Amino acid sequence: MTGRPTEPAPGPEPEPAQERKPDPGPGPEPEQRPECGTGSQARPEPGPEPSSGPSPGGTPPARPNPTAAPDWRQWQPAPPGPPAWAVTVRAAAPARIRPATLWSVLATALLGALILTDGAGLNLLIVAAPAALAACFAARAAGRRPRPWTLVWAVGGPALLTVPALRDGGLPTFLAVVSALALGALALHGSRTWAGLVFAPLGLIGAVGPGVAWGWHGLRARMEGSRGRWMPVLRTVAVAAVLLIVFGALFSAADAAFADLLGALTPVVPVVEGPWRFLMFAAGLGGALAAARTAAAPLRWDRLALAPGRARGRVEWALPLIVLNLLFAAFIAVQLAVLLGGYDEVLARTGLSRAEYARQGFWQLLWVTFLVLVVIALAGRWAPRGGARDRTLVRTVLGVLCALALVVVASALRRMDLYVDAYGLTRLRISVAAVELWLGVVIVLVMVAGAVGGRWLPRAVAASAAASVLAYGLLSPDALVAERNVRLYEQQRKIDVGYFQQLSADAVPALDRLPEPLRSCALHGIERNLGGEDEPWYATSWSEHRAREILALREPDATASCADRGGSMPYEGEPGPAD
Repeated sequence: MTGRPTEPAPGPEPEPAQERKPDPGPGPEPEQRPECGTGSQARPEPGPEPSSGPSPGGTPPARPNPTAAPDWRQWQPAPPGPPAWAVTVRAAAPARIRPATLWSVLATALLGALILTDGAGLNLLIVAAPAALAACFAARAAGRRPRPWTLVWAVGGPALLTVPALRDGGLPTFLAVVSALALGALALHGSRTWAGLVFAPLGLIGAVGPGVAWGWHGLRARMEGSRGRWMPVLRTVAVAAVLLIVFGALFSAADAAFADLLGALTPVVPVVEGPWRFLMFAAGLGGALAAARTAAAPLRWDRLALAPGRARGRVEWALPLIVLNLLFAAFIAVQLAVLLGGYDEVLARTGLSRAEYARQGFWQLLWVTFLVLVVIALAGRWAPRGGARDRTLVRTVLGVLCALALVVVASALRRMDLYVDAYGLTRLRISVAAVELWLGVVIVLVMVAGAVGGRWLPRAVAASAAASVLAYGLLSPDALVAERNVRLYEQQRKIDVGYFQQLSADAVPALDRLPEPLRSCALHGIERNLGGEDEPWYATSWSEHRAREILALREPDATASCADRGGSMPYEGEPGPAD
């Protein structure tokens, strides 16, 4: 086999032997020369597998190198990807941020740095206005249109922010601000399901980082396209600022009158307020960008669906609930017997006072109302779903349970009323009564949803919660506490003046009706916590303004003796004011 080699068959061309660098010294032939760093034989080139027979040139086929280094990457695990739920709720990429959105974001940040450091009042509503405009501009650029429930959330948020502008109470203000942020998140995401209601506020918080990156990329892209326009403006402003600082300092040192005029025109920002104002600027900037980006590309929380539970048999599902209904019916029958027969016989048999009897049951009945809602949710998850008869069974059993729970709500509120008649009203008592009343509203909504369908139920529950917070803030628990206790004093001549020291300015109009020295003792603490009149108008609530006017007309007597709590008459076994 020393003749001329035959023409190779069509296919991938093998690597020409002459392209390899020959070894100048004695050794193996060029085709079998070992490559550097690969062992004693050459690494096989990619191509068709060599046949087991002799090659056309008479050279035996090269065998694969058994000492070649293995590719360990094929055994390495693939990098973990995002979780399934993150892929499910992922939003589309937002469009480039528009100038109107950028200007609204900047206005929000500047207003936050200027007016949010002085307290909470009308300034919260002022700062929220440009942030809402930024979100509106971003949503319109993305092609989103408002829906009826979106308008409900958009109106409810500003309405809740009127609470700190009108009232001075700390708890109503906190609840109103938190609820306004939650409604804003619902408006931006357009949530309709329970998952959307729960995770929308968390999604708004998580959008701060992506929102800042989105705003920075959009700003940089627009600045690169208009570099020729804004660079001269920046240079002009920088030169003007340097000239003003240098020559202004020289003129101020040369003339005292000019220095006084310049000092009056220049805003003074204390050094200690610098970090706080910068923090408010950053919070306003990040919050507005997060809202705008969420409006442009919201996360789809409604795509998270909870798989229904395994349907149970009719007897297995209904028997525990029927037993629970019988227990509720027995409790309500006892309550009706006590109501018709009078409390005196029950109190004589139990040895409890009327107030103790009321206090003993209210907290337990509050927990009963809450647990009923939990039972209804779990029962709906495991309810039989065989057909019309199963639907009728579920509606009947759960409907009876809801109706009996409403009677329990009424009983709990009646017990609280008896307790307040004996010991007066406090913040805690009015707060838990408000929660009990709202739970009753939720039970009514559940009953309606069971009768006509419940796709609207999550949004209705959220709207009822926001309406309850708004009513709680506008009615002012501190004002109600003062009004009820003053009326109790006028009827029974019993009052705990020491408790009034911790109330807010909302209570001043009612406490102003007390006779001296009770009035001065009740208003001392409120006047001390009210602050000075130098607070800016945007950080002062209407209740604070009215309280200052009342106290200016008739200042509390600083010499009044309040050692005996202003003439209060404690009851035997009376609990503390917070009970």
